[in-house]
Amino acid sequence: MTRWPMLLFFGGIVALWGQPAEAHGPTPQKAAERIVVASPPAAVWSLVGEFSAMANWHPGVASSVGSGDNTPGSERTLTLRSGGVLVEGLDEYSAETMSYSYRLSKENVEALPVSFYSATLSVKPADGDGSQVEWLGRFYRGDTGNFPPDHLNDEAAVAAMTQFFREGLEGLKARLEAGQ
Repeated sequence: MTRWPMLLFFGGIVALWGQPAEAHGPTPQKAAERIVVASPPAAVWSLVGEFSAMANWHPGVASSVGSGDNTPGSERTLTLRSGGVLVEGLDEYSAETMSYSYRLSKENVEALPVSFYSATLSVKPADGDGSQVEWLGRFYRGDTGNFPPDHLNDEAAVAAMTQFFREGLEGLKARLEAGQ
């Protein structure tokens, strides 16, 4: 009699072990965009280095309003030309290395199909003359469930973040090189 409960127990373990694994949700995605601008790094940084002033150079941003200057903990609210609003918080800022890192503070999948992101914008001297501007981001798709709809899946998130970064860098380049 004592053999049956033990056989049932081990039989249950073997049966569960053979079950396929369930999907486990989203994995972090990345976007990385770079551009070379025919302006010295100091001139580029003077435009992009103000955390709350993205509307001055990103053509997709209608307005940007910030609080707290360029100190970590500051926030900026970006109103996109498409009508969405993004609220971001500054994590790190270095005028010496010409870079800052920030993160999404409030999810808004209508503005960008992501549930969270963190990003870094940096300016470095380019080979030869000019500057290289790099914008890197890590993020999660808009729907973090196992079966997201197409407009909130990984591909949509990567496409949207890549487009946002690319559009911003191209706008920066156009603005800086227009006066030359």
